[in-house]
Amino acid sequence: MHVPVRDFNLDKEEVINFFKINIEYARNFKTLHSKIKGFLDILSKTYEDGRPSVDDSENDCIKAILDLIEEIGSEDIKEFYDSVGARPSGLFPQITHARPMLSLDNTFSDEDVADFVASVYRFLGVMPDNSIAFTAEPKIDGLSMSIRYENRKLKTAATRGDGTTGENVTANILTIKDIPTELPADAPDVVEVRGEVYMAKSDFLALNAQMEAEGKQTYVNPRNTAAGSLRQLDAKVTASRKLKFFAYAWGEMSTMPSDTQSGMVETFRRWGFPVNPLTRRLTSVEEIIAHYRDIGLQRADLDYDIDGVVYKVDRLDLQARLGFRSRSPRWATAHKFPAEQAFTKVEAIDIQVGRTGALTPVARLEPITVGGVVVTNATLHNADYIEGIGNGGERIRPEGHDIRIGDTVIVQRAGDVIPQVLDVVLEKRPETSAKYEFPKTCPVCGSHAVREKNDKTGKLDSVTRCTGGFVCSAQAKEHIKHFVSRNAFDIEGLGTKQVDFFFDSEDPALMIRTAPDIFTLKQRQEASSLTRLENIDGFGRVSVRKLFDAIDARREIALNRFIFALGIRHVGETTAKLLARSYGSYATFAEAMQEAAPKFGEAWNELNSIDGIGEVVAASMVEFFKEPRNLEVVSRLLKEVTPRDAEAVTASNSPVTGKTVVFTGSLERFTRDEAKARAESLGAKVAGSVSKKTDYLVAGPGAGSKLDKAREVGVTVMTEDEWLALIGG
Repeated sequence: MHVPVRDFNLDKEEVINFFKINIEYARNFKTLHSKIKGFLDILSKTYEDGRPSVDDSENDCIKAILDLIEEIGSEDIKEFYDSVGARPSGLFPQITHARPMLSLDNTFSDEDVADFVASVYRFLGVMPDNSIAFTAEPKIDGLSMSIRYENRKLKTAATRGDGTTGENVTANILTIKDIPTELPADAPDVVEVRGEVYMAKSDFLALNAQMEAEGKQTYVNPRNTAAGSLRQLDAKVTASRKLKFFAYAWGEMSTMPSDTQSGMVETFRRWGFPVNPLTRRLTSVEEIIAHYRDIGLQRADLDYDIDGVVYKVDRLDLQARLGFRSRSPRWATAHKFPAEQAFTKVEAIDIQVGRTGALTPVARLEPITVGGVVVTNATLHNADYIEGIGNGGERIRPEGHDIRIGDTVIVQRAGDVIPQVLDVVLEKRPETSAKYEFPKTCPVCGSHAVREKNDKTGKLDSVTRCTGGFVCSAQAKEHIKHFVSRNAFDIEGLGTKQVDFFFDSEDPALMIRTAPDIFTLKQRQEASSLTRLENIDGFGRVSVRKLFDAIDARREIALNRFIFALGIRHVGETTAKLLARSYGSYATFAEAMQEAAPKFGEAWNELNSIDGIGEVVAASMVEFFKEPRNLEVVSRLLKEVTPRDAEAVTASNSPVTGKTVVFTGSLERFTRDEAKARAESLGAKVAGSVSKKTDYLVAGPGAGSKLDKAREVGVTVMTEDEWLALIGG
């Protein structure tokens, strides 16, 4: 169906000017998001049909939008759209990765690197005698890619995406000469080679020279240009950009051609993939850090951008033993290069109120370019950070200077990403400056703002919080934004601007004040004879239909996402997964939380026995389920949404799948971390304390009260050797 661009009331110059604003600025001014989204909907339809659905002038406008999106860079524009609850154009089909593409933890100092190496030795229970080898490779500043081969022929290629699902860019990857379309005869039947697509600096400069000669807008940097080039609808454009590739990792493999990281990289080289020549196999912290510094010295002369060095345990059997955290492997880390710094002025200090009532100060800065990005604001964290002195009397900055409006400050992008104020240039402080007084009331609702005291330490919490709860519109609104965010309900089309619109509306047919209101919006719209969403500026028939479809698609959702979406303080994604796995169903979980209200009862002890759940988290959950308003909102939500029971963890030939195990005493055959990771990989639940629901207690020398409790309640007690015999060594 043809939907003319003019229906979105969008002027071409308005679009161009919007996208010329840098991304940092755009995050603060998202006024054109809905219109841009509408344009992209039209564009998607145009190319899906394979025939023009817009006239020439409208098509020119769409091309201008695409060019500017590419100029900004698809990864940055993706980050922008994610921040407003929507995605890029959606022009590419999705591919679910056979194995997740996880991110890496970052380290920033020599001490961090030493800690990483030491943590590997601690986990494996061996002394740091340089017997464990590591690979060290440059961290390419490009776009992560997973390329799948079946029967030695290139089948598909997908971007990293959210780590689980990426975009199918196979046609464009086929244009990159560095990537073989067929593997040698000795390669396994199924191979997923992973690496980084990038644009060489020399090719980037040549492209910009060409664009300038043609009187066209030049590009910002090689990384963003490479990312935008990969997402071209016309593969000929991608081919003209001379993209390159480095292979360094893998996903699914039907058989492993090597038993080491370095051996796998050498196999990729033999198969015809480019691998980075600066990769080394090293065995000590001193060697690792020396190589990091050597690469840093070569950084400016390399024909590709890098932002650090990645270290990986070389032996794959040790990688398997070390395993993964929720988002990153234990056997690898990225050692980032120092952040770039710049000087600018603090023009104002604003207070933002978050979902949990936290009052977060933000410095509004005189715009300054740091690391190729124009920065206009930076976090100031909390009242202590502004004061320069922690609540224990420690200095936060070298000289303990406070931060004031009008100060000249040093700003850096931590990890080349998050802007922060490092220190104050005291010599340039205006004589009329005054200390910043942190508010004692919420700037949104006027409720009292307090710093809670830790009962155990007696210290004040670093965060000041509004006591208004749902009375505070900022908290209620932020809760809705959290509820629809990517890792919660992930409702496409309900981004920051849309939530603001629906929350601020006084029209009963439009307002969304609590999560259940999202799921009654369509019904209220259909019952309304006056206020039709598609008639409101910024919306349209297509976008409204897609919004309702996106909402309906979330009427059934995974239990861990549901728990995370509730916005319980201290309950993040990892904790939500632990709770879902431990309780299995929402009914069981909710009942247990209410039964846990009398502290130190059986339900409370069971909650605290979940490995990874402490008293602070447990108390927060219990308080949430004691609050009548919370229960009322959840009750209404459950009439609209069904949380799916958690899938049972399965492990082939494992006698401990679904069993609860507790480790105690001084384990001698393995470290506590390794014992836990191995048990969980076999489908067992690891608890921190013994209860009637514990199946096994593995007791090493020195076992005390947990052993007594296990015998008291009839739990099966076994030695380390008996445990190893049970799980097969």
